[in-house]
Amino acid sequence: MIIDAHSHIFPDKIAERAAAGIGEFYGMTVSMSGSLSALLGAGEKAGIAKHVVHSVATVPEQVESINDYIAECVKENPGKLIGFATIHPDYEDIEKEIERAVSLGLKGVKIHSDLQRFDIDSERAMPIYRCIEGRLPILAHTGDYRYTYSKPFRVANVLKAFPKLTLIGAHFGGWSEWDDAVNLLSGFDNLYVDTSSSLYALTPEKARRIIDAFGVNRVLFGVDYPMWNPIEEMERFNKIPLSPEERELILYKNAERVLDC
Repeated sequence: MIIDAHSHIFPDKIAERAAAGIGEFYGMTVSMSGSLSALLGAGEKAGIAKHVVHSVATVPEQVESINDYIAECVKENPGKLIGFATIHPDYEDIEKEIERAVSLGLKGVKIHSDLQRFDIDSERAMPIYRCIEGRLPILAHTGDYRYTYSKPFRVANVLKAFPKLTLIGAHFGGWSEWDDAVNLLSGFDNLYVDTSSSLYALTPEKARRIIDAFGVNRVLFGVDYPMWNPIEEMERFNKIPLSPEERELILYKNAERVLDC
């Protein structure tokens, strides 16, 4: 069993354009198209049984249509997808939309404060955390040397303010700022991290040290499709020196526990 805890998907008519936009944001080449069919095809070849899927509303007006799309994809692919809702801090009625997302069968919330342009620990974001604390996990983009929106110190502020919030810090808690993430975030009981968009930049030995710092029972495997191909991400993951029991924890057991899936 393998669960991919982090993948973005887009409707076919905009998938390639949306995927290219992600690449432009990071100044990197995107590996895949962004369509659901391409994710499922590559995921099957990589041996991945389930994918956590989501998309990001860059403006409040996109929230409802994205949540409808993710929910429909989950419905059409039973047993293969775990859907996370999007929300925007400027959405008019956050609590109402979260309730609607839950009714649609979505299992968590995804935010990307760098794309959505808000400090992750700002007052603007507090209603999101208050609404889902102790109820739904939140998957948050974390870290970027170019911006301050989701710096590890800001993530730490959120974790302290909301001790019952289950927060999954994408990219080992701080993309491109992995050392700061370890120094500032390891030890929080309400934090998990995923491996996405990190293994391409880390040696297997460095990845192992980061896993040890956070604790092997707090790490989830994530692809970050369409940035990366699931097959290549599995190859990178398999190079990390881990015991069979540790691999099972990261590849699916931790996700099962955190996502209740």
